[in-house]
Amino acid sequence: MVRVLGVDPGLTRCGVGVVDGPASQPVLVHCACIRTTADTPIELRLLAVHDAITALIAEHRPDVVAVERVLFQTNVRTAMATGQAMGVAMLAGAHAGLPVVPYSPNDVKLTVTGDGAADKDGVARMVVAQLRLSEAPKPVDVTDALAVAITHLARHRMAAVAAPVATRRAPSAPAGSWEALIASNPHVREAGGA
Repeated sequence: MVRVLGVDPGLTRCGVGVVDGPASQPVLVHCACIRTTADTPIELRLLAVHDAITALIAEHRPDVVAVERVLFQTNVRTAMATGQAMGVAMLAGAHAGLPVVPYSPNDVKLTVTGDGAADKDGVARMVVAQLRLSEAPKPVDVTDALAVAITHLARHRMAAVAAPVATRRAPSAPAGSWEALIASNPHVREAGGA
């Protein structure tokens, strides 16, 4: 069983959702919306989001934090605020010693609905169905956070199934090589990596 904290980052509204696996029968543990107001200084808004996520981690003890990452926004101000909130969520997870996994909006839509171009209503319907809820949580940011958590459960399951095969087939890197260093330190990424 895996417990995932899903985060749909934002400064005005940051959706969070805790879901227990397995992917075949996900269970809602907790969901909420962290809110800050535009008239509050940016650093205090970021601190509020960070503190709320840190408190959720302490209370619900997830195994991993899954965060929706922003790829593109037409509104630069919104993109900046969302990117800052994403960074704060990632920092809270890393500070707690948890793995933090980002997912693109298309990854989430494709995993939850089977359609990478699905609309928010389609995602909400599938979240309701998979978590066996009577209705979609409000606001939509909360439903999106749950979709991110469900995505991680599904991807985690696929990785677990593929891992034994990949382990059998992958040749080992020569000792002292860059590949051996990366293999023995999975938290290290090559320069230029995401």
